Amino acid sequence: MLKSARPYTVDGVTYYPLADAYGHVEKGIASWYGSKFHGRPTSSGEIYDMDQMTAAHKTLPLQTMVEVTRLDTGRKIVVRVNDRGPFVARRIIDLSREAAKRLGMLDSGTAPVRIVALAKGRPGPAGAPPVPEEAPPDFNHGSFWVQAGAFGVRDNAERLRERLGASFDNVRLQPVTTPDGVALTRVQAGPFGDMDMASSALLKMVRLGFPESFIVAD
Repeated sequence: MLKSARPYTVDGVTYYPLADAYGHVEKGIASWYGSKFHGRPTSSGEIYDMDQMTAAHKTLPLQTMVEVTRLDTGRKIVVRVNDRGPFVARRIIDLSREAAKRLGMLDSGTAPVRIVALAKGRPGPAGAPPVPEEAPPDFNHGSFWVQAGAFGVRDNAERLRERLGASFDNVRLQPVTTPDGVALTRVQAGPFGDMDMASSALLKMVRLGFPESFIVAD
């Protein structure tokens, strides 16, 4: 197993990096980090360059290109994940200074965003977006599910499925084994045929009291 794909623990919380995140969608708060970390090693082994278009994410595979849309302005950028973090509640991505500058959030420090995982990428020229190493798949159409949670105890997953059955036509249980052998049961509503439908379902799920929900693609 690649070192970057192994589970890791920060402040008592264990995170399980995803093996394949294409189609992964999240909404939350973006932050940024700059000169304090400039020149230090990242989780990928690269040296952090705050003038590159990079970012830190807790579980997306390293080198994944991510489209980041600022929800209050509509401004979009593409960054490459080469580090882990941010380990702060409700924050879903930590941008480099250059990425934060292009998103217009240097002064505010944080901004509400929607992120979509794209293809695997490699560094572009300084200050330029990353370059794809493979063609990004079509995320606008397909089979999408909204995941509300994952449980080590299947009975808990069953109870959540019953609860969500009052709000969604179909809720499935998806068994999965983490890289370190932990058996989990994912609770997902769907399927939805396009990203607009999935995004509406995600908003509905959040309103039902599941703010950490996200979209996955089959």
